Amino acid sequence: MIKLLRFSALNVGLSYAAVSLVVLALFATPLLYAWRNTIEQSRTEVLQADAQNMVNLFARQGADALATAIGMRVGGQLGDVGNTLILFTDPTLAKRAGNLPAWPRGVSESAGLHMATIDAGNHVVSALLLHKILPGGYHLLLGRDVSRFEKLEALFLYGLVGAAGIVLLLGVVAGVLVRRTLLAKVHDINQAASAIMQGNLTHRLPAHGGENELNTLVETENRMLDQIEHLVEGIRNVSNAIAHDLRTPLAELRSRLEELSVTRPRPEQTFAEIDSAIADVDRVIGIFNALLRLAEIDSGTRRSGFIEVDASAVAGEAAEFYQPVAELQGVALSFASSGLLALAGDPLLLAQAVGNLIDNALKYAPKNGTITVEASRRPDGAVVIAVSDDGPGIPDEEKHKVLERFYRGDASRSTPGVGLGLSLVAAVAKLHGGALELTDNHPGLRATLVLFPQGCATGGGGPRALPYPR
Repeated sequence: MIKLLRFSALNVGLSYAAVSLVVLALFATPLLYAWRNTIEQSRTEVLQADAQNMVNLFARQGADALATAIGMRVGGQLGDVGNTLILFTDPTLAKRAGNLPAWPRGVSESAGLHMATIDAGNHVVSALLLHKILPGGYHLLLGRDVSRFEKLEALFLYGLVGAAGIVLLLGVVAGVLVRRTLLAKVHDINQAASAIMQGNLTHRLPAHGGENELNTLVETENRMLDQIEHLVEGIRNVSNAIAHDLRTPLAELRSRLEELSVTRPRPEQTFAEIDSAIADVDRVIGIFNALLRLAEIDSGTRRSGFIEVDASAVAGEAAEFYQPVAELQGVALSFASSGLLALAGDPLLLAQAVGNLIDNALKYAPKNGTITVEASRRPDGAVVIAVSDDGPGIPDEEKHKVLERFYRGDASRSTPGVGLGLSLVAAVAKLHGGALELTDNHPGLRATLVLFPQGCATGGGGPRALPYPR
């Protein structure tokens, strides 16, 4: 019993067959009931009408006239005349006319409807009989042969049983076929899972042509495996990058401390080396802080604190924050906005994202170069914050790589940083339902932060947030 209740393709097929049988029975039962009631009612009405005509004839012309009419109708012989049985007797039940030889056994002498089995000589008849008692004690017995309707009912029942058998057979066959198909797919999934557990992340489920539910499941599983492979590869790359980027400042820190321990220099030189050691520690802490911020953004927990933000004001304050740095480097930093750009977001993360883009542009902008910060809204409702520079730009083959964590292209090897700035901007854009787009500025790079409004919440006059460096 427990095995029957377990989920399997065969059990599903059998359950489907059982449900189909129940539905078939629910359909056939009222149909058979209505058939029987209709036939019986019409049969009774015909008998009542026929009997009433004979009663009227008896009342007008007497017993002899009725006997003559009945004799003319049945031809004076016992047989099947229109499936009608007639017997007209005197008060002693002696036959006067009809196609029955005598009063049938088992039929009561009381008036009304009766069911009886009558021996009609050459065959047995199952009949519905109507008994009428006429004035003077005469008896009129009219009947209808119901056997032919029983044959129709038997054919109906045989057809119903045959249909039930076909439904059951189809359910079993379908269950077996579905079970075989599902077991084959489960086997493929088990093979893929085993290969992945053994370290082969490139293994995929075999895909077959056509559109059906199983192929959709296979495509979904393969996309999931692609994502898993991508995440695992990303974790591996991040781990390698963390180890590489932490090794340099930690090695420098150890070298300085070891040199201090061995040489025991004068206090002025000792304090200078301590300051350099603190800078190395700050660099390590900065890497961990950036990773923690990325982890917090990726988890989506910051989305619960979204408020109404004016993206134009955030971008303008970020440009104003970096204006002194741009002037010191001899770079012209300008800001342009199309007006109020309200959206639901995290003002601090948006400020940091715009600040990272401006800071990145300042690193590569040439002397006497220009950086433009623009804030506007696209026709589809997206808020766009673009930072353009006229520096060396990024080759097309590297544009998707620079969004990876710790990736540093050839042009950035000589500049400070750990390769997390654009990754953080991309994560902030994704948190706000958007993306970071990198295109050529001819010359230079145009980094576009695309943000989609998602139901701004009123926030008491709007936030004021200054960007902070990475």
